[in-house]
Amino acid sequence: MRFIEALWAQRDTGRAFLAANFYNAETLLAILRAARERSAAIILQTSPSTLEYLGLQLAAAMARTAAQENGVTAWLHLDHASDPTLIRRCLEAGYDSVMIDASDRDFEENARLTRQVVEMAHPAGVAVEAELGYVPKLGQAEADEAGLTTPEEARRFVEQTGVDMLAVAIGNAHGFYKRAPSLDLVRLAAIREAVETPLVLHGSSGLTAAQWQSVIGLGMAKINFATEIKDAFVHAIKRTLEHTEEIDLRKTFPAGMEAVTRLVASKIAICQREDQNS
Repeated sequence: MRFIEALWAQRDTGRAFLAANFYNAETLLAILRAARERSAAIILQTSPSTLEYLGLQLAAAMARTAAQENGVTAWLHLDHASDPTLIRRCLEAGYDSVMIDASDRDFEENARLTRQVVEMAHPAGVAVEAELGYVPKLGQAEADEAGLTTPEEARRFVEQTGVDMLAVAIGNAHGFYKRAPSLDLVRLAAIREAVETPLVLHGSSGLTAAQWQSVIGLGMAKINFATEIKDAFVHAIKRTLEHTEEIDLRKTFPAGMEAVTRLVASKIAICQREDQNS
């Protein structure tokens, strides 16, 4: 089944796919072990900075090979790209989906750039995600109501671009939240009513399990998850190094991997809505 078909099918069952960012071999393997443990398919995400760190071909080959060796159905996604050249390279490398992030532009420019990527990706059978509205990134000011996605704009954006997935702003933010986040679930329900296109939540790190369950129940089909993965990996390794003089990475890194596997497995369970089906 193609990625976008699987995404629609998942959404139609009231569930979501976890889209987890990996940064190295260790976080990649930890994520896939969690998916294997939960017998779940998963989306593996690489940001432009990760591709700069690892190299595109190496990252793609690692993801494909590791997923196969772990017996996990996994799709490869380019997260938060703004460079058309990088997007084209990812298409050539066999990515299943790509994100064009022009959310910092005005509506018309965002729609124009998204449409260009759609026209580039669809002939290759690759799905396209875009972001509409203001979802603060690290270091940016908090969003106010004026920056949130409206149902009317969402409908118009999808019609103009033909985009396959739409990331929306409903009070969510990238990174850890500075204060307890309040998601506009009424707005989300209205957006879901306005568009059939699968919706994406960015900024899931720091949200409660109840908040995850609420947005998935209202039609979020893809939940992006990144910051907590880095946090769990690094802090577990730091705790290990406090009590050992060991320098063998193969002995010090597993603690970080185990922490990520536990964390990701718990998030997959929420996406699968296991508590709703027990």
